[in-house]
Amino acid sequence: MESNRWNATSIVQDLSPKTEDQSTLEKMADSPEKLIAELQKNIARVVLGKEDVIRLAVVALLAGEHVLLEDVPGVGKTLMGKAMARSLSGDFHRIQFTPDLLPSDITGSSIFNSRTQEFSFNRGPIFANIVLADEINRATPRTQSALLEAMSERQVSVDGHTNPLPRPFMVIATQNPAEFEGTYPLPESQLDRFLLRIPVGYPARDVEIQVLASHREGEPVETLDPVLACDQIVELQAEVRRVAVEEAINHYLLDIVEATRHCAELHVGASPRGALSLYRAAQAAALVAGRRYVVPDDVKHLAVPVLAHRVISKGYLHGGQREAVESLVERLVEEVSVPG
Repeated sequence: MESNRWNATSIVQDLSPKTEDQSTLEKMADSPEKLIAELQKNIARVVLGKEDVIRLAVVALLAGEHVLLEDVPGVGKTLMGKAMARSLSGDFHRIQFTPDLLPSDITGSSIFNSRTQEFSFNRGPIFANIVLADEINRATPRTQSALLEAMSERQVSVDGHTNPLPRPFMVIATQNPAEFEGTYPLPESQLDRFLLRIPVGYPARDVEIQVLASHREGEPVETLDPVLACDQIVELQAEVRRVAVEEAINHYLLDIVEATRHCAELHVGASPRGALSLYRAAQAAALVAGRRYVVPDDVKHLAVPVLAHRVISKGYLHGGQREAVESLVERLVEEVSVPG
């Protein structure tokens, strides 16, 4: 690993602006569909056999929101976050969450300068375009909550001063299942800030053979070069908001949300924020699919990753039953009539 560009605790992607200007101008002439396809293709070079995971992560990026990757250790959650970050020409910080991590280790803190007799704010690793919050549920809830303002307001308040975060800004968090030792469940308010919760899963046998071969000479992710500039991502995010959504689609979306609120097996249904998240995710999915309008399948296919972590079953409050809740939400979606 190159010592002049990376370190183990906080990984920062450092790109020279002199090499970016011409390529950025050239790529800005490309269609959104071509840019999105190029991004997905670049990530797929190292994240093998996970096209659905890549597509959903790109949907979250274009929606301007955050994503939570949840699965057992070693299936490629961190690799997915690194590949996404290295595909964009922006700052990338990786934060390894541990039980002794403090909120100030994420947001930064004010330091007294004896020479100037003033306090100066030392920015933490949250100030980046892409932040990989690795094993987020190994930190205490107090530290986890340090991300709340950053994720929802795109700003950090320290000592009465508000510090805006760069654009684009995305948190890619990974977590192990709650039943694993040494984990703290994420509070509902924290989960609600993630647009999507995505299980990664084990690779197929033929894909795993490719994984073994691709790692023969080192980490493939280190060979990735940026394919999109930050201003292109901001423009694509603006393009997502211009994707048309018919009134019938709005009612279909709200019918699904209402079904979670009236389900006898759920203690808490999806909130209005959950409905808005599903709306925005459907817009982004349509653009990823090359359309400028949402169809019912966009809503249907996103309902589980958008809503399942926002509802609470009556049998438990946290962890260990992700598959059961996802199956329940999937069943509710199937029971809602699809607009013709």
